[in-house]
This record gives sequence, C-alpha cells and structure tokens, in this order.
Amino acid sequence: GIWEAMEYLNELVEDSDPDIELPQIAHAVQTAEQIRSDGHPDWFILTGLVHDMGKVLCLFGEPQWAVTGDTFPVGCRYSDKVVCHEYFSDNPDWNVPEYQTESGIYEPGCGLDNVLMSWGHDEYLYHVVRDYLPPEAQYMIRYHSFYACHREHEYEHLMNDRDREMFRWVRKFNPYDLYTKSDEPPDLPRVMPYYRELVGRFFPEEIWW
Repeated sequence: GIWEAMEYLNELVEDSDPDIELPQIAHAVQTAEQIRSDGHPDWFILTGLVHDMGKVLCLFGEPQWAVTGDTFPVGCRYSDKVVCHEYFSDNPDWNVPEYQTESGIYEPGCGLDNVLMSWGHDEYLYHVVRDYLPPEAQYMIRYHSFYACHREHEYEHLMNDRDREMFRWVRKFNPYDLYTKSDEPPDLPRVMPYYRELVGRFFPEEIWW
C-alpha cells in the first residue's frame, strides 16, 4: 500500500539533494501542504504527496545516481541541457550513429508516449500509479525530472499537441517540487488524517510495486 511504501521510503535520505536533510516523507508532505494551501484540486495535492515515491528503487538496490537525476529521451541525440550530460560519452549509445541525430529513432511530432525515456524514479512510479490518477497527474509524475524539456524547451520537436497541453501541468507542478523543501519538519500528527483519507479515495489498500 501507499503508506507501507511511504514508511519504507522514509529510510532514504538523498545523497545528492542539497536542499533538505529530512526523510522523504517530510518532503512529500511539505510539497503537498503547499499545493493544498494554494487551493489546487485534490488530485494535484495527492500528486505532490506521492510524486517522489519511485525513489524506493534506491532501497531496492539501484544506485541513487541512476534513480534521482534528470530524465531524458534515449535513442536520439542528448541535449547539453541535461545535468551531467558530459558523462554520456561513457554510454555505448554514444557510438551508435542512428542515435546521434536530433530525432534519432523517432519521427518529429510522434508524441512522448512513443518515446523511450531514461529509467528513473519518474518513469517507474508512472507505471506503478497510472491506473489510479488522472492524465494530468500522470504527466506531472512521469516528467517532473525532465528539466531539459519543461524548463529549457529541449526535445519539444518530439512532442505532439497533447504533450504541449499536458506540460502546462508539469510546469505548474515544478515550483512545488523545487521550492517547498525545508529542514523544518511538517506537523505530521495534525495533517496525516487528511492525507490518509485522500490516499484512500484514489488508491486501493495494496498496489503492485
């Protein structure tokens, strides 16, 4: 279930996150509380609560650098706007000519549903929760670390009209992800009844991780 997974995730403190030293549940509630205070819909609040739960991959044994960083399309030329792109030359894909053109193996305007994204906590959680959340929430979860696109406007040639419409929600979510972190822990006993009821409205008692 969501809460069992959240308690498990509570063991993780990100090595690479300079903004906060609290466990993940604290960041999750901080994000959700700011969204709630701004009057957004309940599904938006819930997305803020669960958006980083894909980081349980770290506790399954995956290295943090492969789970928590930027996401980006594979099978086409890498953008230099992707954080740590200078290390991509170590990837065997670097030596495949077909992958070094702007669109690579894709057709321009094919839509992001037809694009293979690098595997990380965004893509993983999207597959875990997509049956329970509206499309806008799915986009926010799947692409919130796709900074090269939603902040730098890279890879937009692969998007279709639906992607462009949905990315309004990704960009709306981004400030809550980046700027709600604090070393001051949230008042969990006060807010948890609300979040337990909210989770119970959208998710069954157990889901497939």
